[in-house]
Amino acid sequence: MEIPGLVVHGESAPFSTALRSLINNPLYSDVRFVVGQERQEVFAHRCLLACRCNFFQRLLGPELGPGLPSPVVLSTVPAEAFLAVLEFLYTNSVKLHRHSVAVTFGLGPLQERCIAFIEAHSQEALRTRGFLELSAPALLPLLRSDKLCVDEAELVLAARSWARVGAAVLERPVAEVAAPVVQELRLALLAPAELSALEEQNRQEPLIPVEQIVEAWKCHALRRGDAARGARCRRRRGTLPREHHRFLDLPFK
Repeated sequence: MEIPGLVVHGESAPFSTALRSLINNPLYSDVRFVVGQERQEVFAHRCLLACRCNFFQRLLGPELGPGLPSPVVLSTVPAEAFLAVLEFLYTNSVKLHRHSVAVTFGLGPLQERCIAFIEAHSQEALRTRGFLELSAPALLPLLRSDKLCVDEAELVLAARSWARVGAAVLERPVAEVAAPVVQELRLALLAPAELSALEEQNRQEPLIPVEQIVEAWKCHALRRGDAARGARCRRRRGTLPREHHRFLDLPFK
């Protein structure tokens, strides 16, 4: 019988500190980035980025060979967000600020931790300026979550506020800005009176496609859980009970 070898664990803090010292450090760096509109130069280490992140593995992979452009220009990524991503990749931890949260690089573990925090503090998070400044790709996984501790009526209001801010900044119609995310709102969870009020407000300020509201009304009319499934009405953790919910037969997962 083979005797298993002895596993020796070193202290994690010195290891993390050593790797942190390499963030944006030209020492041993073999790849440079020019980041953001300010064109900030950032130094990094190709092998570490490639083994930690699929985005960088594709960007810096061996198939590109020695002809890899230097520096690599990422003009659409804010420098602060890029440095936050590097900090997480190098040390597996990062202190986040509202301007430094990015989803561009597909960092699953980082996104999951951020979403878990917002799920646990949903109402407070929805009232922050940072929520209003989220990009549509960052907002989508939040609206898809069953674990948000907030009622759907509040979530609809928050989505409208988010779209208004985006419309003002981008100089585009509210409905156009909201289009990528409002499909995740679960309108069938709203009571008929709430849905009527939403429909009236939607006439005055279009936010939600009419077809989506019709699907919610269909759920109320048929009073069947199978109809509700197509209307995205699974309850969230913070969903307040309403009389018609008993017809949905779709408990919170």
